[in-house]
Amino acid sequence: MTPYSNMTRQALETELTAVRARYAQLQALHLNLNMARGKPGKTQLDMVSDIFNVLTPDSDFSCDGMDVRNYGELCGLPAARRYWADVLGCRPEQTIVGGNASLQLMYDTISKAYTHGLLHSPRPWCRETELKWLCPVPGYDRHFQVTEAFGFQLIPIPMTETGPDMDAVEEAVKDPAVKGMWNVPKYSNPEGVIYSQETVERLAALKPAAPDFLLMWDNAYCIHEFEGEFVPFPDILSLCAQAGNPDMVIEFASTSKVTLPGAGISVLAASEANIAYLSKLMGVQIISFDKVNQLRHVLYLKDKAHTLELMRRHAEILRPKFHAVLDALDREIAPLGIASWKRPHGGYFVSLDAMPGTAKRTLELCRKAGVTMTAAGATFPYGKDPQDSNIRIAPSLPPVAELEQAIDVLCVCLKLSALEKLLEQ
Repeated sequence: MTPYSNMTRQALETELTAVRARYAQLQALHLNLNMARGKPGKTQLDMVSDIFNVLTPDSDFSCDGMDVRNYGELCGLPAARRYWADVLGCRPEQTIVGGNASLQLMYDTISKAYTHGLLHSPRPWCRETELKWLCPVPGYDRHFQVTEAFGFQLIPIPMTETGPDMDAVEEAVKDPAVKGMWNVPKYSNPEGVIYSQETVERLAALKPAAPDFLLMWDNAYCIHEFEGEFVPFPDILSLCAQAGNPDMVIEFASTSKVTLPGAGISVLAASEANIAYLSKLMGVQIISFDKVNQLRHVLYLKDKAHTLELMRRHAEILRPKFHAVLDALDREIAPLGIASWKRPHGGYFVSLDAMPGTAKRTLELCRKAGVTMTAAGATFPYGKDPQDSNIRIAPSLPPVAELEQAIDVLCVCLKLSALEKLLEQ
């Protein structure tokens, strides 16, 4: 294949005719394929559905000296707190175990800071005249939507191969209106970047102007390798404490992509002072989360080592799907020089940068050919990608055969939008 940038106008027009013909063939298939969200596929869900067999009506529902069917234990079943401490590398006293959605815990944290302030807030955030939040980009749209919903000005921070641009972060936090920063430190959504040790240490050692600056540390993919061995990660709570910032970080994780997204458990991890403060506020709204489900997960997952064995089984299912995407891009797009992409070893996404000015058009063409993907711009604050370039690919849900069809459509649409753009110039 010849790179499009090396083609004459006549050659580009000939190529456009051929690609349009191929696109018409794909439209005629009337596909209905979805790669919009990083959902586990049916095979993964079936693999772990035996979790429902762990407890039966005849089970002993006692654990840690309590009947888990009853009220109590706001911070979670002690066994579940021990489990998460094992996974995250912190202490059980530094955890609150929640329901199925870590996003709920994240939203609730920002909401409580807004209405009541954090541990070191001079006033509730709703009484501040200006609120700003740092957003590594490309990043996770649901994170951005949480802080946008509370009226924050969202400030993009470029992502690098080692995590967010720390020079930009350290400069930005000199502004006392900057109250916090989103982070996905391992296999970032969507780029699959693992924060380097230096990046994590610089974040832990930040000296923000705001006394209540908060690192929202969404460790969503902390044990989610699909290629290679498990990659250990640092305990951000300990690093912040060592740097003199023990209360500056709140960490989150869940079993959404370990067991069942709709019936899992989540965790909030923080300093004991933060746990005490947040527990007091949470105690007004809830008596306890679902301890029966927490017990089910403790019995099923057992500990970190056993969970990593389960994640290797997930990896066997996910690996061929990611290879299907990456192999197709290598074969169909790389020789043309019209896009670049990251090659993640874990997480749930592939981040692709199309020719600037073509992402929206590419995804519009995909939609018309029956393939649904995350909207262009979703990986940037306010849904506005200044380059109109980034596309988030979520390979996990479709079976491999459907995925191969979907990525075929994407490749054709990338070619078509690039050719249109080049011929406009």
